[in-house]
Amino acid sequence: MIELIPAIDIIEGKCVRLTQGDYSTRKVYNEDPLEIAKMFEDYGIRRLHVVDLDGARAGHIINYRVLERLAIRTGLVIDFGGGLKQDSDLRTAFESGVQMVTGGSIAVKDPDVFSSWISTFGNDKIILGADAKDRKIAVSGWEETTEADLFTFIEDYCNKGITKVISTDISRDGMLQGPAVELYQEMHTTFPELYIIASGGVSFIEDIEKLNEGGIPGVIFGKAIYEGRIRLKDLERFI
Repeated sequence: MIELIPAIDIIEGKCVRLTQGDYSTRKVYNEDPLEIAKMFEDYGIRRLHVVDLDGARAGHIINYRVLERLAIRTGLVIDFGGGLKQDSDLRTAFESGVQMVTGGSIAVKDPDVFSSWISTFGNDKIILGADAKDRKIAVSGWEETTEADLFTFIEDYCNKGITKVISTDISRDGMLQGPAVELYQEMHTTFPELYIIASGGVSFIEDIEKLNEGGIPGVIFGKAIYEGRIRLKDLERFI
């Protein structure tokens, strides 16, 4: 059964969503992310994906106080990303109560540091962020697209011990046009031992059903819930 992972993106301590990573499109859904997290937990959700969008832009963790509140006031397993560049950022995140961290830009721009995190903290705590546009890796809060091929990038880190990856098709993120199911199925076929978490484009419960039928281990979704296209009770069949 696919793992459900709702997302909370944070700017200035508030729960927001962007469209295709464009900060000018931000929409605030709740002033207090804790209220959203508790709502998910009450419906049986056990995992949460939290992104510090301020941190992604600044290049260092900023909204760690929000993490502390989420960790203290809920029992959710939290994976966290956004602006993680140094060992001190990871220590801050873990000390704030998260169980896993996601590194994307750092894995591209400083692979030695990211590889050291895998060996230092353990591959159970480090998730590879492989966000792409037209199958090319994007970094820096999706404001920069590289020439790195998505599948080659993932393979390189599989060889370094990575076992979990979150992959977002940026062209679909926040667009509510459906996820790139074929891309994730190809990824699952190519890397059958990898715990692949699909992200971006989920618009209806049928999208999650398709990913589940395709054998994709996990899915991140956000805007569809916040916009009312997916009701929390619709998720009960997967919990």
